[in-house]
Amino acid sequence: MMAAVGAADKGHSVLLLEQNEKLGKKLFITGKGRCNVTNACDLDKFFENVMSNPKFLYSAFYGFDNRQMMRFLEEAGCHLKIERGERVFPVSDHSSDVIAALQRVLRKKQVEIRLHTKVKAILTDPATDGTSNGQVKGVCLSDGQKEYADAVILATGGLSYSSTGATGDGHRMAKTLGHKITDCTPSLVPLEVADNWCYSLQGLSLKNVNLTMSDGEKKVYQGFGEMLFTHFGISGPLVLSASSFYERCKKKEAVTCEVDLKPALSEEQLDKRILRDFEENLNRQFKNALNGLYPARLIPVMIDLSDISPDKRVHEITKEERKRLVYHTKHLLLHINGTRDFEEAIITQGGIHVKEINPSTMESKLIRGLFFAGELLDLDALTGGFNLQIAWSTGYLAGTSIS
Repeated sequence: MMAAVGAADKGHSVLLLEQNEKLGKKLFITGKGRCNVTNACDLDKFFENVMSNPKFLYSAFYGFDNRQMMRFLEEAGCHLKIERGERVFPVSDHSSDVIAALQRVLRKKQVEIRLHTKVKAILTDPATDGTSNGQVKGVCLSDGQKEYADAVILATGGLSYSSTGATGDGHRMAKTLGHKITDCTPSLVPLEVADNWCYSLQGLSLKNVNLTMSDGEKKVYQGFGEMLFTHFGISGPLVLSASSFYERCKKKEAVTCEVDLKPALSEEQLDKRILRDFEENLNRQFKNALNGLYPARLIPVMIDLSDISPDKRVHEITKEERKRLVYHTKHLLLHINGTRDFEEAIITQGGIHVKEINPSTMESKLIRGLFFAGELLDLDALTGGFNLQIAWSTGYLAGTSIS
């Protein structure tokens, strides 16, 4: 949609082909239906949050940045608000309002939209000047019909949420034309855990905790925020961000996530806090003296990990036992088995190799008149609206670069 807006802004006659029954099907479910359209941070921070090939995005971001996107939506009638972490949402909390705003602009710019229309191949003519592998001449539809064009923008998304139509067709078409596709893996995705105690906590949410991911050799990620225990492992904003680093781990069999349940306290301060709690519960059993420290469902797990008898009287607990409790509170260890699949991933890590694309225009270096945008490319970022801004920026650049 943004690529079509960009092309229309340049005065081109634009045909938008959509295989689904409506536009923006994946956009509709982003941010749990609220649509985190972008992030209001400065661009330096934006690039820090891009995981793959951030330098490739310089032209796209500086040409159409987050502030311009926010202004675009406001002018299109979708009013925005900024929340924690500078995440930007529609005031209504409805992603449908973002889609409706884009549709209004498309109609105003007289973009022709065809729904239920699936493209199966890009049509090209052989190169005549020796500078490329060929020249785009249009597309072939699944029903055999052909649409001829001077330029084609491929913006079909990655592999996540195949129910929205992201089935890898764009990668297949690009590969057919000679483009290299880097390994594609799920990203911003829940993690599967080997520790059996984790499953007993299904549905428990932890807020204001620190999470550190390591690969047996070094720390690869550290973040502060919220996480959730599930029937297979862990999820939530912290975990989704950590998952972006999982494929970059050299020793996946040794990947762990360590949770600090009390990041505001040092181990010494935590020990003093526990001592105070214990002094108020001297004659209670250990299992009944932890309500002020942990959520109720977490207490049995912490008792097991600390290896202290749950029936032991608080005044009988030794300093060594208390130190074990402190340690596991600050270093709750989870052994990671892997990620969930693409159906549960927010984005795809990997895609069309960016070295074969002109970063100043988003045009293929192999096929003249062929442009790319969005998640189809080997570009991904952390959560917070950064991935959608990649889509807006690369889409608009592709559209406005057509000559």
